[in-house]
Amino acid sequence: MPVVILGAGSWGTALGKLLAEKGRRVKLLARRKEVVEAINQRQENPFYLPKIKLPPHLSATEDPKILKEASLIVFAIPSHALRKTLLNLRDFFGKNPVPLVSTIKGIEEESLATMSQVIRETLPNIWHPYYTILSGPSFAEEVAKGLPTAVTIAGFEEDITQAVQESFATDYFRTYRSLDVLGVELAGALKNVVAIAAGIADGLNFGLNARAALITRGLAEISRLGVKMGANPLTFSGLAGLGDLVLTCTGSLSRNRTVGLRLGRGERLADILNSMTQVAEGIRTTASARALAQKQRVEMPICEAVYRVLYQGEDPRQMARDLLTRRLKEEIDFI
Repeated sequence: MPVVILGAGSWGTALGKLLAEKGRRVKLLARRKEVVEAINQRQENPFYLPKIKLPPHLSATEDPKILKEASLIVFAIPSHALRKTLLNLRDFFGKNPVPLVSTIKGIEEESLATMSQVIRETLPNIWHPYYTILSGPSFAEEVAKGLPTAVTIAGFEEDITQAVQESFATDYFRTYRSLDVLGVELAGALKNVVAIAAGIADGLNFGLNARAALITRGLAEISRLGVKMGANPLTFSGLAGLGDLVLTCTGSLSRNRTVGLRLGRGERLADILNSMTQVAEGIRTTASARALAQKQRVEMPICEAVYRVLYQGEDPRQMARDLLTRRLKEEIDFI
């Protein structure tokens, strides 16, 4: 019985490679015929993970019937596509549930739902305890190259979470487990907003001091919202929180930081988006996070500032001035 990965982008392909190299049979469920043909005929995904040789146990298909055979199902698609995808495919989810692994880092725009909430609203109840999320500082390209990486896997049930943890663990891909699904989901989504801010600061040549300040205060507001919603505060100092935040705000492979970097250098958002082949989740998440913060009555000034740049066309330099000249306050105010 194969592992089925919904999505044949860089992350889905990298995780498929990892699992296939462990001896699992892996099927990538892709939307584009040319991606399927390239993977099956050339053992490469030149569209999203070029120059990486894929193992023989990894193949691709456009046929959703493969879900009925799955021993493990991984979601590696953009957050805004999850609900529609599941509604289209739920007839292929049988009565015998298998572990579900989300690698999605986002919050739905209209509903403000996390991905686990979307699962609850779209799949039968019997599947809900089988949900887990894999998150943490992990660029797809580095995982595909077998470079050392550590992530968190969170779930609702200890035994299922541990089984998923063991499924992904290798001598270069270390997995930790957690039962704080909400905290891990929020941390993974919200760090992308801060990464856009950090990219803007870098694009404006504000220096390393500014980047460090944004990471630290970004973590403060992520934690503030997460704790208000019931997450474990310690989650935000772990791999899914601080670890992923640091990577995404500093790494050259970060799509969200790159968006911010180009905005800071004066490019228009529309031009940036037109030139990108993969999704920068932080753009949509900024709007979701702002609405969620308003709903929870939580102060998130970095998120608000990024929102004004992305959605109201504010000058990035004005964003920086607004953040620096806010009312003075105590530092530790989010526990």
